Amino acid sequence: MLTLVAFVVALGLLITVHEYGHYRVAVACGVKVKRFGIATLPFGDPDSPNIASRFLWRISKPVWTYKPKRQHPGQDTEFAFGVFPFGGYVQMLDEREGDVAPEELHLALNNQPLRSRVAIVAAGPIANLLLAVLLYTLVNWIGVLEPVARLGRPAVASIAEQAGLRGGELIGAAAYAGDALEPVKSFEDLRWRMTRAALDGHDLELEIAGERGRPSRMLMLPLSRIEAKDADAQMFRKIGVLAPLTRPEIGDVVAGGPGAKSGLQRGDVVQMVGSEAIVDGQQLRDAIRASVDVDKPRTQPWRIERGGRSMTLDVTPEVREEGKLKVGRIGAYVGTAPDMVTVRQGLVDGAWHGVVRTWEVSALTVRMMGKMVIGEASLKNLSGPLTIADYAGKSASIGFTQYLLFLALISVSLGVLNLMPLPVLDGGHLMYYLWEGLTGKGVSTAWMNGLQNGGLVLLLVMMSIALFNDVSRLFG
Repeated sequence: MLTLVAFVVALGLLITVHEYGHYRVAVACGVKVKRFGIATLPFGDPDSPNIASRFLWRISKPVWTYKPKRQHPGQDTEFAFGVFPFGGYVQMLDEREGDVAPEELHLALNNQPLRSRVAIVAAGPIANLLLAVLLYTLVNWIGVLEPVARLGRPAVASIAEQAGLRGGELIGAAAYAGDALEPVKSFEDLRWRMTRAALDGHDLELEIAGERGRPSRMLMLPLSRIEAKDADAQMFRKIGVLAPLTRPEIGDVVAGGPGAKSGLQRGDVVQMVGSEAIVDGQQLRDAIRASVDVDKPRTQPWRIERGGRSMTLDVTPEVREEGKLKVGRIGAYVGTAPDMVTVRQGLVDGAWHGVVRTWEVSALTVRMMGKMVIGEASLKNLSGPLTIADYAGKSASIGFTQYLLFLALISVSLGVLNLMPLPVLDGGHLMYYLWEGLTGKGVSTAWMNGLQNGGLVLLLVMMSIALFNDVSRLFG
């Protein structure tokens, strides 16, 4: 239920902001807006013999309309609200869509100067980008609880391990190779920088904070060697930085389970498993899972710390099946939560970093779209409504600030997507206006219809790929 509510609220807010951008600028430019619809679409016909047309009208029709008595001069806008969460539109007076009274010709969209039409079309995506700035700024002001940038044990044979990271390092600052170092506020901040560096083909320089009186040191992560195409789990496995450091401590132990039978107790801190030194909770979980020989459990000596003294226990896990894999389990909670830090900024810094983060996410989105077009990035990066709904529910369950971050990310994606030069999107209309500005004449009706149909087909293909990716991620 939370997932559904979070998803509907997200779509409703983002679509409303987008359409309101078109509406406000249209009114400011003197264009008459006939209807401003939210959660509804101007499609379908209740009297059509076509079943699909009647069905579309039924699910997207308004359920409540309102026309304010006081409106801007020349305006007589009807505000319509429905229950179709994917819909929204601004219907303006336009000679291309119907007859216009002679006394209202100056209020029609098609009779406005080119600069006004450009501003009206661009206002929707810009409104989404401005919303993202606001949301990121609010998060910066409120503060968000994130893991400290102390690294867990890197994956075996990964870039991080080959560069010399062993786990437990506290990252104080980072930057592209050759750029000035900037402080790393949290583990999520570090992951974001790693993502950008890997996708952009840059090496990342890390400053490892010195502890116990030792000086800090520098380390270079050669992320340009990855040639990453997808910002996914596989990319982070190649990098090797998978999670923040967690204490390798035993939590609740199941009575009668393999851990309890081996003598493990709550609060035991594991120092070694066999000949492997343990520094991280995730590393310990991996070691337990791997303690299986074909289909039999492997007994290993564990050196643990209990009550300030060291001792050794022989631990024998039990074998469980996970799909086609057989893994070890000890019947105990393994690892503690990572150390956390509240990342909060002042009024000016918070607002500025809201602008910067919106720009960075927008630029990364554009680059990824460009790479997908030329085949340098996988189409698996496209996400559809199922993935968005899934992340909406997950972020809302974590907390308010995480949900705001999710909304900001989707708002950026919606703004950038609508600026793509596809005929059915706002970016396509901007391309028509660019042609008009260069040639002095608008795109012909024949070309317009052809481009619109082609753009609609391309958009449907993209939506189909995104939906396929959704199903693969969630159910594959």
